Amino acid sequence: MKLFKLISCLFFLCLQVQTFAQKDSLDKYILTPPTSPKPHINGAAVFGVRPGSPVLYKIAVSGTKPMHYKVEHLPDGLTVDEHTGIITGVLNTRGDYKMKIIASNTLGKAQRDFTIKVGELLGLTPAMGWNSWNCWGLSVNAERVKASAQAMIDKGLIDHGWSYINIDDGWEAEHRNTNGSIASNNKFPDMKSLSDWLHAQGLKFGIYSSPGTRTCGGFLGSYQHELQDATTYANWGVDYLKYDWCSYGDVYKKEGDTSVAAFKKPYFTMEKALAQQHRDIYYSLCQYGMRDSWKWAPEVGGNSWRTTGDINDSWKSLTGIWFSQASLYPYASPGHWNDPDMLIVGMLGWGDHLHPTKLTPDEQYTHISMWCLLSAPLLIGCDMSRLDNFTTSLLTNDDVIALDQDVLGKQARQIIKNNDYQIWVKELSDGSHAIGVFNISKQTKDITIHWKDLGLSKKEHVRDLWRQKDLGKYKNSFVTPVASHGVRLIKVW
Repeated sequence: MKLFKLISCLFFLCLQVQTFAQKDSLDKYILTPPTSPKPHINGAAVFGVRPGSPVLYKIAVSGTKPMHYKVEHLPDGLTVDEHTGIITGVLNTRGDYKMKIIASNTLGKAQRDFTIKVGELLGLTPAMGWNSWNCWGLSVNAERVKASAQAMIDKGLIDHGWSYINIDDGWEAEHRNTNGSIASNNKFPDMKSLSDWLHAQGLKFGIYSSPGTRTCGGFLGSYQHELQDATTYANWGVDYLKYDWCSYGDVYKKEGDTSVAAFKKPYFTMEKALAQQHRDIYYSLCQYGMRDSWKWAPEVGGNSWRTTGDINDSWKSLTGIWFSQASLYPYASPGHWNDPDMLIVGMLGWGDHLHPTKLTPDEQYTHISMWCLLSAPLLIGCDMSRLDNFTTSLLTNDDVIALDQDVLGKQARQIIKNNDYQIWVKELSDGSHAIGVFNISKQTKDITIHWKDLGLSKKEHVRDLWRQKDLGKYKNSFVTPVASHGVRLIKVW
């Protein structure tokens, strides 16, 4: 017995040593500076809502807590909780409502202009949040969802603009209720309660379905129950719907109409059902880019649309998706976003058995940098309760996130491409440009950027975005070393 206890102790000690060794090995790759204890207002500077729909907006502010929140020129119909920074209420009249957000703690004060646009467009900047699929797959349950939400709060991601908590496939009951309405299975005993809890934290609630009879995981889809399902979602307090093609392919084939109009039909049907609800629901189309979805998705009310198949945590998958985005920049704009799929950093697994992402640290920097340059929806796909310091640093760099959330909403363009590296440029709302220099070769390289090749002026001020450090002015060109499969992400003006 004593020998068994000794062996057990040694085993767990080895596990602890291995865990700490892995943690230390990743910590040395952190580029993001520590978050300042002083208030810093993050997230998008604009928010869209339809007339008469409930407003829920959490002011994202990093810094030492407690934090005090104030909004100047807050329109009638809205209130702000001075302790949580959550803005709620209803605005019935269309228009742009301009206000000033002020956040303060014992160390200082920050302020920033903010606009709520009341009209027809939602998702004026790409959605930021978490989705259960890449982590838990069909093994998702309410406890795991709530744990991820709590981690988003405890790890401070909510203070950097992350807001959606989205349940993917696997929540649906085996049968509908007697009146035909959808129900959740025993893994999710009370969807309304879960939604209310998320909203109380300032987070938003997302859900998943398919226009077919069955989801990709074999659960109930919304076919011929679209209005009922949309009404149920609204009654639960859903803010986001991922609508996945899945078994609708069988319906499509059976009907025999192979036109693009027939392909759009199921998404039009759900869009009309969502439009009849008393709350706004962000509409995320998942049809893997079939029939050039970026060309027609806005017509069916899509706020974002998948442009490719599913991603996995490999360099081959990452580059295959990334390289296919180069021609899609004309189709991205506020309220309408190309979606190259979810993030593959942290602990992943698509089920009960998780593993650290197979991407190297440099490949992870490339991944996050590229998705932000693309103005892509940022949906974390890992076990949030097990975020390490390195992954947290990837997801809380406000200079980098600001590229994704820039109100101009322009997707980066690929300007230079060769066998060794690519250079992508993104125009920003303040007149500056973000530049991603990506080394796709197998060796570290010194890469020279000539400003004239990018259509820029002869002299540019350069800021390193991951390190949040101004580097000075550079005349005619900028030379930088870039690691294999890595990136140098800068802002110039």
